[in-house]
Amino acid sequence: MTDQTHFGFETVPVTEKARRVRAVFDSVAPSYDLMNDLMSAGLHRLWKQFTLGRTALRPGQQALDVAAGTGDLTVGMARQVGPAGLVLHTDINREMLEVGRGRIVDEGLVDRVVTVQANAEQLPFPDARFHAVTIAFGLRNVTDKDAALRELARVTKPGGRVLVLEFSKPVLPLLAGVYDQYSFRVLPALGDLVAGDAASYRYLAESIRRHPDQATLTAMMTAAGLEDVRCHNLAGGIVALHIGLRY
Repeated sequence: MTDQTHFGFETVPVTEKARRVRAVFDSVAPSYDLMNDLMSAGLHRLWKQFTLGRTALRPGQQALDVAAGTGDLTVGMARQVGPAGLVLHTDINREMLEVGRGRIVDEGLVDRVVTVQANAEQLPFPDARFHAVTIAFGLRNVTDKDAALRELARVTKPGGRVLVLEFSKPVLPLLAGVYDQYSFRVLPALGDLVAGDAASYRYLAESIRRHPDQATLTAMMTAAGLEDVRCHNLAGGIVALHIGLRY
């Protein structure tokens, strides 16, 4: 990896990106769930339910949610594995974890969820630990995406799966123009109005454009050691779920 990377449309030193991403999520953590509902008109809940429907988790199994933030997938997987199972709720950002942990307590799931502050590029877990590993709307914020994907594959059990839910590239030409207008005009204005932070939401819009497209991410997951990687386009490709199997 070079000593330069991108932070939205800006080029920054590799050593600087993690700090700047952390500052963004420190800022947006208190309003993150509300903004998700407003930005997607609630569709993010359907995208996450679609993902949960493909974890293949069974009662008593173990799962890992990376960049889990406020815990939507964590909560869903905790219900799937039941009281005898375990879900690790992880994120590099403490502010986001605290919001998520409060939700896990409110949902009555503390008996089956452990919260750990962890970097996706250096997961503190043994090889072949989890039956399912998820990362939702977090990979694009990782400095070294290839390293993170290798880590997700490493900690997945043989027969398990890695699920990457992320913004992607619209597959409908007419949708692309509308999406650009919405991303760069509406999102920052909404962030300013609701969260008092237009800059963070401008970064989030820019980070989506810098994220690999569907075919590139499929190739990256394959190179990381996953097999039979398949992509499901959601909302016309605005969002994509990639699923790779570990053999």
